[in-house]
This record gives sequence, C-alpha cells and structure tokens, in this order.
Amino acid sequence: SVILQATSGCTHNKCTFCSLYKDEKFRMSPMDEFEEDLAEVKSYQPNARRVFLTGANPFVFPSAHLLEIAEQIKTRFPKVESIGCFARVTDVSPKSDAQLAQLQAAGYDGLTLGIETGDDAALAFMDKGYRSVDILTQCRRLDQAGIGYHFFYLAGISGAGRGEAGARATAQLCNQLHPRRIGSSMLTLYPESRLYQEVQAGRWQEAGELEKYQELKTLVEQLDIPVWFAALGASNAIPIQGTLPKDKTTLSTLLGEIVRVGS
Repeated sequence: SVILQATSGCTHNKCTFCSLYKDEKFRMSPMDEFEEDLAEVKSYQPNARRVFLTGANPFVFPSAHLLEIAEQIKTRFPKVESIGCFARVTDVSPKSDAQLAQLQAAGYDGLTLGIETGDDAALAFMDKGYRSVDILTQCRRLDQAGIGYHFFYLAGISGAGRGEAGARATAQLCNQLHPRRIGSSMLTLYPESRLYQEVQAGRWQEAGELEKYQELKTLVEQLDIPVWFAALGASNAIPIQGTLPKDKTTLSTLLGEIVRVGS
C-alpha cells in the first residue's frame, strides 16, 4: 500500500480532547503537488494495490475532487484495488447516494472514521459535531453504497464512572452497522487541550486506566457483530486484538484479568 498526503489540518478542529491540529489551518494539497507525489512514489512502489490518503479528513472533499484524485491514482497505479482515507461522519452527509455510489465504483473503500463513542452526552461535551443518530444514518448510507469502513473508539471519553454506560451505547450503535474493524485507543489528557482546562476547573473527571479496561471488557461483551477488534496503539498499555465473535470469550477473560490484577 501507498500513503499519500491529501490534506493537512482538520476541518472541524474543535474536539475538546484534541490538540493535534491546534495551531494548524486546514489545507488541501494542490493537485500538481499531489501528482508530483504520485510520480515519486511510483518510482519505488510501482505495484501498489492500495492507496491511503492522509490528513485528518480528506473525505471532506467534494465528490468531483475525490473522483479526480482516484483517476490520477488509477492512471499511475493500474493495480490499485482500493483507496482509503480518514473521514468524519459529517464528511459523508453532504454527498448524495448517487455520489457515494460513484466513489465506490472509483475505488473508495475502507474509510477510517473516528466515531469515538455512541454516548451522546460524551459526543456533545467533546464537541464532536454530530450525534449517535448521525453516525447510524451516514454509515448506513456507506453500507448501502458498498463503501467499507473502520471505527476508532476512544476508551475513557465518557469520563469517570460512565465508561461502561458509554461502552453499552457504543455497542448498541455498532450492532446496527457493519464496521470491518473497531480499533480502540485510550483517551489521553494533553495540557494543550480544552479538556485539560475542563479538568482543572472541576467540570470533568478522567477515568482511571483500570476503568478504561473494564469499559473495553463491556464493549467486547456487548458487541454482537462479526468484527475485528483491537487496542494496539501506543496509548494502550497492554495491546489486545481478536476477531469477534470467535475470540469474544478470550478477550473478555483477558480484559477481566487485567482489571483484577491491576486492582
């Protein structure tokens, strides 16, 4: 696979917990710059079968621009089978069903969406810019168009004492959809974030690490769909992964043991 920059910055850039794009304005890569990158990559990876577009949410581009990108990719990499990218839920809603079908036909597949949670209270407090019903509606449209997608879940986003409730709400949401993968990271508090200020002001309390693992245990147990589940990023002190439902008991037991030993 090939990774290519399509944007820098985030169009939303308001999430309470995030400081990644704090001082960065959203910018799309000019097409001539993108074409130069394609030519350079082709010189050392001519047989790429997948291209992944980076930046916080390249799927925000209008359908016509995404189709132009796909055409440029297919021209230089005829063996490419799919084009993925990061996306926000709000990037899907402006596109018509016909446009989503066109994007699927052009090769777009395997989008990565940071839904974070299905807990509406947490989504509102963290200023995600959408509700759980929006996740459900837009991902059903992706299902209908045949565009596959992966979810990122953020353990701890509901705050101290609310993790298991957030996990149940997320499982209830995911069980109505068809994510191919659910990847989980642990919410990390950065001093540059607005969330840090909320904690300092006493308006929000961070969940402890063991509570986050109990939250993951609840999420795994409540998921009833076939999906690859993994917590492998650097924020996860103990990496886990498995395929549900086959590995549900194994993962649940492991997570329970983490909580028991840690306690």
